[in-house]
Amino acid sequence: MTLIIVCLLVAHFFAFNVGASGSAATMGIAYGTGVVKKKRIALLLSGAGCMLGALWGGEVVETIGKGLISSDLLTIQAAAIILFVSAVTLCFTNIIGIPLSTSEVTVGAIVGVSISLQQLYLRNLLEILSFWIIIPAAAFITTFIFGILLKHYKSKYRFLPSKRMTKILSILLVLTGFLEAFAAGMNNVANAIGPLVGADVLSMNAGLLTGGLFMALGSVFLGGRVLETNGKKISYLSLSDGVVISGTSGILVLGASIIGIPIPMTQVTTSAIVGTGAVKDWKGIWENKVIHQIVKVWIASPMISLVIAFCLTEVLLQSNFYTVVIIASGIVATLILTNFGRGAIVNKSKHHTLKEEF
Repeated sequence: MTLIIVCLLVAHFFAFNVGASGSAATMGIAYGTGVVKKKRIALLLSGAGCMLGALWGGEVVETIGKGLISSDLLTIQAAAIILFVSAVTLCFTNIIGIPLSTSEVTVGAIVGVSISLQQLYLRNLLEILSFWIIIPAAAFITTFIFGILLKHYKSKYRFLPSKRMTKILSILLVLTGFLEAFAAGMNNVANAIGPLVGADVLSMNAGLLTGGLFMALGSVFLGGRVLETNGKKISYLSLSDGVVISGTSGILVLGASIIGIPIPMTQVTTSAIVGTGAVKDWKGIWENKVIHQIVKVWIASPMISLVIAFCLTEVLLQSNFYTVVIIASGIVATLILTNFGRGAIVNKSKHHTLKEEF
């Protein structure tokens, strides 16, 4: 009973962080363009959209709960490991303000547990991974093409937006941002409650309701930094850019949710922003340090959650300490060699400098 209570607490703490990371990013464009001037209002709109979308997230919950690992192996202990690893990883990235995909850390943790228990639905995993590449790429290409067309139209006809047009675009931007938040809730609520539904600890309806509520709360109270990152630190966006980005991201993630694919929402949104920014400054957008940092976190986070979940499962469920010792030794050795290599490069650089001065 105690473990069930702990799992419920961790799951909803995770949902809180899911809201901060995913749904808060959905209103970043409206906030960044100044349509929604107050951060708190943007976060409230994001939370409301997320809460409504979560109520329709059943298909993705099925995939997370039963699509990657057998329900016979997804015990309450295994679910606890998945939720703990996912929540801690996501909480860390929220603190540093990086928009991380909750789907990545959750799927990574499930795969880690599945590998340890020696049963993984590999075909389903490969299908999910393919969508992780296709959907963000589609978002980038779509917004890039729209950006080129808009740029051509504005330059050819010397388009100057009227007050009426500006008002219409502002309304559309808020609506498409709300759509994006709805899609985020629909897709991401599964990451928090899916393992417990799969382990028959929580019913689907109760999980969708409480998970959605905590996601909304997370968006409101912890989403500020992610909102700033997506809205103001990646690329300057016009109103028309924002409508295209939010509309594209919302529709793509909504489609993935309907067929039950857990999709990296923040990757889709950020890829769409980069696609628009590339039209204005192709070289500069790729040199943006924020983009580099986000990509590094995207690549590293699922691998980190996979390794940690695997190690915890080996120790707590399989009582196999030897594998964990080997993995830990390999990680320590890699870190030592990496630092040694950096030191050698620095020393070599200093040697050349002294030689030149002499």
